[in-house]
Parts: sequence; structure tokens; C-alpha cells
Amino acid sequence: MRIFTALLALILAACTTAELPAPDAGRFVEIERIAVAGLPDQRVTIWLPPGYDTDDRRYGVLYMHDGQNLFDPADAHYGKVWRASDVVSDLAAKGAIEPVIIVGIWSPGEDRYRQYLPQFTYEDASTELRAAMDRHAGGKPIISARYLEWLADELKPRIDADYRTIAGPSDTAIAGASMGGIMSCYAAIERPDVFGRAACVSSHWPLADPGNESFANEADAIWRDYILVEAGAPEGRRIWMDHGTAALDQHYPPRQAYVSQAFRVAGWKEERDFVAREYVGAEHDEIAWNERLPEMLTCLLSER
Repeated sequence: MRIFTALLALILAACTTAELPAPDAGRFVEIERIAVAGLPDQRVTIWLPPGYDTDDRRYGVLYMHDGQNLFDPADAHYGKVWRASDVVSDLAAKGAIEPVIIVGIWSPGEDRYRQYLPQFTYEDASTELRAAMDRHAGGKPIISARYLEWLADELKPRIDADYRTIAGPSDTAIAGASMGGIMSCYAAIERPDVFGRAACVSSHWPLADPGNESFANEADAIWRDYILVEAGAPEGRRIWMDHGTAALDQHYPPRQAYVSQAFRVAGWKEERDFVAREYVGAEHDEIAWNERLPEMLTCLLSER
């Protein structure tokens, strides 16, 4: 009996001290420098979801601007992040969405504005608004058309070749906040063959100085004309738009209402083809965007 008791004690001790395997948190791949003709050097962080390295399934892909602000606070400009990989893992574990690969494209520092400002907005702007855009761009040319071309025709084919993706537009989303929000809308309208889902978060619809009412009204008209002429029928596309009401986001409610109305007039059905959400009290930062990321991803990526 004493021998049995001793053996049992040893077994229990082994069970309590043995390390459990760490949960699969996915895997990050860094591409620190990509030379691109016509653009500043680009940097990309890729997150492969839990299970990617142990199964043979294929995955949809979520492309996100400002990739430095998605995962690691040490990389983020202000130490705040979306925690995008954590949110996707949690939603997938709950069965709310299928797991996706995240491709975070870092913004290029001082060239961020000119890389994200949709090309047509600059071309259609008045002399006064264009001068304000030039100031924000540091006097350098707007390069968003080239950036979109690189995303759609160079980066995406590379991702599809290197990883097990589902390549069609209904499984390819693009997302961003502020200037990245309007860049995502631009991508969904210009390249429906590539991006069938878009998230336009706290979108900077005013384009330049949001407190300048004259500029804001002009921006409304630019967006209206663009959406009415270029958006076309939704044909399965789905666009998420949102904003808060505090800090910089306080300027966005009337601008978002104008954009939403333009989509309605263009034949897009609200809650089916696009949604527009307001988060009262939410500010213009990654903490606020993280809080609504689950709703956003469920809307865009779940089967309906």
C-alpha cells in the first residue's frame, strides 16, 4: 500500500509540474523592405492564423493599411494597436467567422497622406483645396493610384503564390482607418475584381482640413460625384463604414451621412451592400477601432 501511495504521489507531482503546450497564436512573417517603382519602400507584416502550419486548408485574406498599428504596441506610432490577430482568433474560435490571413502594409511615414489620398480627389479638387492637400503631402505628388496598382497587381499575386489563399474578391477584404479608410473605399470601387469587402473606419471624408466648412462641402460633392459615376452595382461587394463622435471623429457624422446617401442613390442597399455605424463617444484611435473590430469583421467576413 505504501508503494502504491508513493507511486501515486509521483504521478500527481508529474502531472502538476508538466508544462502544457502553449496555445497556437498563429505565426508572423516580416517583409521589412519591398522596393516598389513609383512608391517609397514598403514594409509588410503577415499573420498566419492558428492552424495554418498544421492543416492544408485555404484562407481568405484581410489586407490592412497602417500595418505597424495592428499587432505589436512596440511598433505602433502611439503605442496603441488594433490587436487584429487576437480579434480574428477569438471570432474564429467562436465560429463567428472563418479564420483569415492578415496582411498589414505599414504606412510610409511622412508619405502616408499622399499614399492614401485617393487620386481622383486631388484631380477633382479646387485650387484652394488642392493647395491644402499639397501642404499635407509635403509638396510631393499624390501616389495612391500607384499604391493601389501595387496592392492589387503585385502584392496580392505574391501573397496568393506564397500562401494558401482563397483568391477571389468575396474572400479578399481591405481595411483601414482615417486616411486608410478612404483608401479602402477607393480600392473597393476601383478594383472590384480584387477587393470584394472593404472596411472604411473613421474615414477622413473631408480629405484635408476637417474644420474648414468650405473644404468639407467641396469634399462632399467630390465623393458624391465619384460614387454615383464609378461605384456601379454592388454585385456582391460589401462595404463597412463607421465613425465615432469625439476628437477628430466629431467632424465625420455629416460627411458620412452624405457618403451613405450617395451609395443609396447609386443603388446600394443599406445593411445588405453597405453599413454605416456611429459609436457615440468613440475617439479617433486604435483603442476605439479595436473595440468595434469584432462587429466589423463579423459583418464583412461572416456568411449571410
